[in-house]
Amino acid sequence: MSFRLIGITSTFALAATGALAEMNFNRIASFATFTNNADPAAESSAEIISASGDGMTLVYSDSPLGVIGMIDITDPSAPVALGNITVGGEPTAVSVLGNIAMTGVNTSESYTAPSGLLKAFDITTGTEVAACELGGQPDSTAIAPDGSFIAIAIENERDEDLGDGGLGQMPGGFVVTLDIEDDVPVCDSMVQIDVNGLADIGADDPEPEFVDVNTAGEIVVTMQENNHLVVMNKAGDILSHFSAGSVDLANIDTTDERGALLFTQSQEGRLREPDGVQWIDNVHFAIANEGDMSGGARGWTIFNKDGTEVYEADNSFEHAIVQHGHYPDKRSDAKGAEPEGMEFGIFDGTPYAFILAERASIVGVYDVTDPAAPVLTQMLPSGIAPEGAIAIPSRGLFITANEADLIEDGGIRSHVMIYEYQDAPATYPQLTSAGADELIGWGAISGMVAGEDGMVYAVNDSFYGYQPTIFTIDTTVTPAQITSALPVTRGGFAAQKLDLEGITLDGDGGFWLASEGRTGRMIPHGLYHVNSDGEIEEEIALPAELLAVERRFGFEGVTLVDGTLWMAVQREWADDPADHVKLVSYTIETGEWGAVLYPKAAADTGWVGLSEIVAHDGDVYVIERDNQIGANAAIKMVYRISGDQMIPAALGSDLPVVEKEAAMDLIPDLQSNNGYVVDKVEGLAIFADGTAWASTDNDGVDDSSGETFFWSLGKL
Repeated sequence: MSFRLIGITSTFALAATGALAEMNFNRIASFATFTNNADPAAESSAEIISASGDGMTLVYSDSPLGVIGMIDITDPSAPVALGNITVGGEPTAVSVLGNIAMTGVNTSESYTAPSGLLKAFDITTGTEVAACELGGQPDSTAIAPDGSFIAIAIENERDEDLGDGGLGQMPGGFVVTLDIEDDVPVCDSMVQIDVNGLADIGADDPEPEFVDVNTAGEIVVTMQENNHLVVMNKAGDILSHFSAGSVDLANIDTTDERGALLFTQSQEGRLREPDGVQWIDNVHFAIANEGDMSGGARGWTIFNKDGTEVYEADNSFEHAIVQHGHYPDKRSDAKGAEPEGMEFGIFDGTPYAFILAERASIVGVYDVTDPAAPVLTQMLPSGIAPEGAIAIPSRGLFITANEADLIEDGGIRSHVMIYEYQDAPATYPQLTSAGADELIGWGAISGMVAGEDGMVYAVNDSFYGYQPTIFTIDTTVTPAQITSALPVTRGGFAAQKLDLEGITLDGDGGFWLASEGRTGRMIPHGLYHVNSDGEIEEEIALPAELLAVERRFGFEGVTLVDGTLWMAVQREWADDPADHVKLVSYTIETGEWGAVLYPKAAADTGWVGLSEIVAHDGDVYVIERDNQIGANAAIKMVYRISGDQMIPAALGSDLPVVEKEAAMDLIPDLQSNNGYVVDKVEGLAIFADGTAWASTDNDGVDDSSGETFFWSLGKL
C-alpha cells in the first residue's frame, strides 16, 4: 500500500526543513546483510567494518557465515550488495588498504590451543593474496595511517565457563606487527610483541583486545580483562603502559527492578575494562569502557599516552542515552549501556569521536577539538548492537556495523547503517527528555492523547510494569520534549498489575487509562480513572460477557465520546469472526457495556491488529498494523470510521460491522528514517485543529534498536 487519503499531509520531515543549521550527521541508508547471502535465511552479522581506499566499497566481518561481506556505496544513499568472500574460519576483524582486505581469522581448536591467520583478499576479484600464521587467536587489526604495517591484537581469550571465568588461563595473548608492501602483508616480517608482566591484574595472562595506530606509527592496545593500556612501536618497544583505572559513578541504575528506571544508585571503584580504543591525535587516545569480567564504567575516557587522565565522561554518556529513550533497563544489573566500539574522524576540520553503545544501540558523536572538554553534539540511532564503525571523511560519511541478527525470533536482521555529514538539522531524535528539570527515563510509549497548547500525554506499557507513567510531551518544540513524568499510583504507591496501552482525557483534569491485560501474568483487562495527581480513583473490570471470551490481546487504546469510552481490542477474541475485532464501549454514567465489530485485514505473515483509537470531530480513527518489521512490514495504517456508525449493540448479541476508510499509510513515513520499518506503531493523538501525531513503541530497548519515532502527520 502506498496511498494517502482524506487530506492528511505528512510533516514527518519538518525537523529537516527551514533555515539550515550547523553541520550534522544524518542517516541516509541501511543495508541488511542477509541480502549478501546465497541463503537469505541463514544467520548473518556485520561486526567489524572497513572501507576501500577510494571509500566506494565497504567490507565487514561476518562471523556466523565465516565470510567478509562487501557493499558498493558508490551512491551511499542506495547501497548495493556485492556478495561475500569465504575466509576459512571465523573472521574477527577486517582492515582494508586500497583494495586489499586484511582479515583476522580465528582457526582455534580450543581455548588452550589457539591459532589464527591474517588473510588478505583482493576485493575486486575475491582472490586470496596472502595468509600469514599468527600463532594465536586474532581479535582486532589496525593498519598504520601511512600503510607501512598492520598491528594485530592476539587475544587468546579465556573460557568464561571455566572455573570462575577469570584470568590465569594459558596461553596468554600478545601483539603482532607485519610489514605491508604493495598493499599486501609480508608474512616473514612478523614481529611478536610480549606484553606479559605489565598489568596489575592477570599479569601472566594478558588478553589484548583492541589496537589502533597513530600517524607517528605508535600502537595503543587495550587489555580489557587486565584493565590495562599499552603503547608500543612497530618494533615492539614498550613506550608506556598503565592501568585503565576506575570510576566512581552516581545517579545510575544498578539493579534490574523488573521494569523501573531508577537512577538513584551508585558504584564506587568501577574498573573501566576498556574495549575499543582510538587515537585522536599523536598524544591522546580515547577508550570505550565496556567492562567484561567485573568492570564497566558505562562511559568513555581520554588519556594522554603518558598515562595522564585527560577526560572522563562519568555518567554523562549514559544520561544522554536515558534522555533519548535508549536506556536498556534489563542491563542495569550488568554494565548498563555498554560502550564498546568507537571510531575517530576529522570532518571539515572538526575532530569527532564516535562512541558506540552496544546495548543501547546508539552512537554518541563528540567534538574533541579540546581533548580535555569533549562536547556531545549528537546521538545517532543505529541498528541493534553496533559493534564496529568506519569514518570516511573524504566522502563525508560515517558507517556502523550492527551485529544482532534476530532471525530466530522473527525480528530485525543485522544491518550496516550509513550516515552523511550534512549542512542540515539533525533528524534524530524526534522525542527526548533532554532539557527537563530532572533526569527522565522513558521508553515503550504505547498510547497517546492530545491536550491543549501543543501538549500530548502518553503512557508506557507493561515493560515498565513497576513504573506506570503518564508523560507530558511538548510538541511545539523540535525535537518534541518530554517535560514531566507523572507516576500512576494506587494508595500512594506505584500501581502494580497494569499494562497501559491507552489514555484519554476525562475533561476534569484527569485521565482514563486502558490496560491491555496479561492473564498469564495476573494483569487484568480493565479501565482506570486517574486524577491529576496520577492516583487511581476508580477501577472498572470487564463484565462477565467479555471475560467469558477474552484473550490476552486486549485493549489497545481508549477514547471518550459524549460520556462513552471506546476501547479498541487488538485481535480476535473467542466469539469474533475471523479478521474482525471488537470496538468496545462503556458508558460512564450508566455502566453499560456494548460493542461493534471492526473488519481488519487478513495477515499474510504473522498477525494484524489494532493498536490505537482516537475520536476527533465526530469521527473515530484507529491504527491498524501487522506485527512485521523491516522489509516484511506491509500494514501500518490509519483508518477513519464515521461517527454515525459507532452505535454499540449489547454484548452477546449480533454486533454491527462498521465500515472503515483509509486515511493514511504510515509506511512511507517510517521508511523516510532511512533505517528499517519498525513494527509497533502504537500512538495516535489528534489536536482540536486536526493536527495528528503518531509514535512508535521501542519495546524498552529489549531486542529492539531503541529508536522511537514521534512525528506529525499534518492536519486532518
